[in-house]
Amino acid sequence: MYIPKYYQMTDYEEIKKFMRAHPFATLVTMNGVKPIATHIPVMVEEREDGLYLLGHLAKRNEQVKTLHENDQVLTIFRGPHDYISSTWYAEEDVPTWDYQSVHTYGTSRILSFDELATALEKLLDYYEGHKENGATWDRLSEQTKKQIHGIQGFEVKVTEIEAAYKLSQTRSEQDKDNIANQLIQTGNDDAVRLADEIKRQYE
Repeated sequence: MYIPKYYQMTDYEEIKKFMRAHPFATLVTMNGVKPIATHIPVMVEEREDGLYLLGHLAKRNEQVKTLHENDQVLTIFRGPHDYISSTWYAEEDVPTWDYQSVHTYGTSRILSFDELATALEKLLDYYEGHKENGATWDRLSEQTKKQIHGIQGFEVKVTEIEAAYKLSQTRSEQDKDNIANQLIQTGNDDAVRLADEIKRQYE
């Protein structure tokens, strides 16, 4: 991913936090003819030997075939983004688009049935464990658990990370303040979150 130096994010802890906050990612691989992609939730897991992504696909998804020891797996995490009008600047210039995005590259491996069950247990604990009567794995009926046979688990060991935080860094403090305020006034959830990120960069 092309990232001008002033938009590069290199803080590893910040990047991990971003990925965990935006887990609905785009998984991209090649099937030998063309790129294919699936939009799925992934878990970000730090281990002694590095960073891993865990996920699962429907077994009928053709992308499963591309995840056997594939060292060319791209996963895209997208954060808030929105149009930035040039009318929000103190001086005339072109409009643009602000955004946050992380690309990870790595090597995939198909999980065994037991590994998949463990991954699903972790996933449900993360999203349901804090809820009263949450639908954690141990609370599911055996009938419901049988649906595990329709999915295939995988993990990706991350070998490279690229992170772009394009948050009006090249604009003046006055411009950045006005951009953030204008985004908030739209009332759009994505725009408001983007405004918060812009403010966080210079406050």
